[in-house]
Amino acid sequence: MKFSAFVLSLALLPASVLAATESCESEKYHKYVDASLTWYQNLVQLAVQKDPNLKEVGDWFLEGRTHHFELKREAVDWYLTHDESHLDLSQSIESWLKLTQQDIKSLSEQQGALGDYAKKVFEDRQGAPHPKNYELRSAFAELLTHPDDIDKPLKEYNQQMSAIASTECK
Repeated sequence: MKFSAFVLSLALLPASVLAATESCESEKYHKYVDASLTWYQNLVQLAVQKDPNLKEVGDWFLEGRTHHFELKREAVDWYLTHDESHLDLSQSIESWLKLTQQDIKSLSEQQGALGDYAKKVFEDRQGAPHPKNYELRSAFAELLTHPDDIDKPLKEYNQQMSAIASTECK
């Protein structure tokens, strides 16, 4: 009896190691998504502080960024479990996921959170840009040319990304 329990535990070991690796990679990617969304929120907040007329377009922009990154979060988790052919985990975390517009359209036909986010992203990409989109992008460019204006959120983002990059999943 002890021998069969030992053999069973050995048989289950690779599956548990694989699950732990998937969990680590998933957690690492979730941290990347969270850091990215926080960076964009900070960037929009700074732009709106300088020009309150950008509030509506800033909200529109953040909604699109949220759809984009939440799709990526869901897709990475799904592909880690079901099909790693769309993942390249040897790249920097920003390049892990390889999705084409056709992939997103196909995912949008699925049920559940992944399909829901894919639908939103697909619709965002097909929709017309906000009338003040250019103004917001110009405000971002202006902020990025004045490093002192974005110093704190940029340092926080870079620190988070360095910590994420140093995480090794084995």
